[in-house]
Amino acid sequence: MTSTNEKTTSKLDYSLVFILLLLFLASCVAIFSAQASGQYDTNFLIKQIVFYVIGCCIIAIVIRLDSDQLKKLTWYAYGFGILMLVLLIVAPESIAPVTKGSKNWFKVPGIGSLQPSEFVKIFIILGLARTIEDHHQKNLEKTVKSDFWLLLKLGIITMVPLMLIIREDLGTSMVFLAILLGMIFISGITWKILVPIFSVGIALISTIFYFVLLKPEILKKYLGVEQYQFGRIYSWLDPYNFQSSTGYHLTRSLLAIGSGQTDGKGYGNREVYLPESHTDFIFSVVGEEFGFIGASVLISLFFLLIYHITKVGMETKNNFYTYICVGVISMITFHVFQNIGMTIGVLPITGIPLPFISYGGSSLMGNMFGIGLIFSIRYHYKKYMFSRTA
Repeated sequence: MTSTNEKTTSKLDYSLVFILLLLFLASCVAIFSAQASGQYDTNFLIKQIVFYVIGCCIIAIVIRLDSDQLKKLTWYAYGFGILMLVLLIVAPESIAPVTKGSKNWFKVPGIGSLQPSEFVKIFIILGLARTIEDHHQKNLEKTVKSDFWLLLKLGIITMVPLMLIIREDLGTSMVFLAILLGMIFISGITWKILVPIFSVGIALISTIFYFVLLKPEILKKYLGVEQYQFGRIYSWLDPYNFQSSTGYHLTRSLLAIGSGQTDGKGYGNREVYLPESHTDFIFSVVGEEFGFIGASVLISLFFLLIYHITKVGMETKNNFYTYICVGVISMITFHVFQNIGMTIGVLPITGIPLPFISYGGSSLMGNMFGIGLIFSIRYHYKKYMFSRTA
């Protein structure tokens, strides 16, 4: 006779704690140097430390939630996120001010600005994970029809919040899509559906770029799009011709990183002035002061974080947990590649911060929420022991 015993081992993931501590120290070092540029009088380092403390409190709450509790809360959290995005649109400017032409934040007394879309990212991950899990439980036999229905459900879950923010925040919209793509790849949907869809998507993007670069007058004539609206794309491809306007940040970032060379100029010895260096362009500070070596160490920290989350996702026997890990990996990976890519001119500038390093309360708390889910998975990790009795 064979019996199966299931044992739950509740424990804190000390490896993840250590990685998070290293990212915290890297953030403090970079922000302290960046704020010395004198652009603002605010002590961003102190505020970042406070945000990290709040993030740790979020982790302490989330870590207590097991798989069943997370599933029960998923749609409530998702609905709450949608409600916040709707309120952001209709709220008066006294509550949701327009900043740099965008209306992305609530003004919260005592806290500052709160960007709901940063938390909606996590709600989307939970919603997609539960949808995939429930779908496979109800459809034990895979068919093209069932896979297409799953793809449709995943698309709707992502597109509802996406449509609410895409006009105001293109960068976050791209993160939503990155999360969706990661979840689609792990969902088990047949390539008979995915290949045609992705082929059409790639062809559409290529066509848009063709018209933007070579035939902008056609877009203006038929879609009413003005050429200046493509300024970020033009300045990305040829930043030095736009360095007095849309290409200014990129040219300064390239100069800062390039001047750092191999081992950097030394901590606090920055010479290149770069606005907003404590937020979106924090990697430029690292590149200038610590050079290629310091930048490589920081990138290695992110690879270590992603590797660890991947390991957690592969070890768990709970598919819902695995899908969550994939969603968090997709979110963090896209953030890292997009932010670093835009600072070195490989990708267009979108205003996406470097996770755990850039200054920003909402971004940091949202990422800590995601890491809290990983802590929860390890905390409620279940071991399966098999024993044979006569």
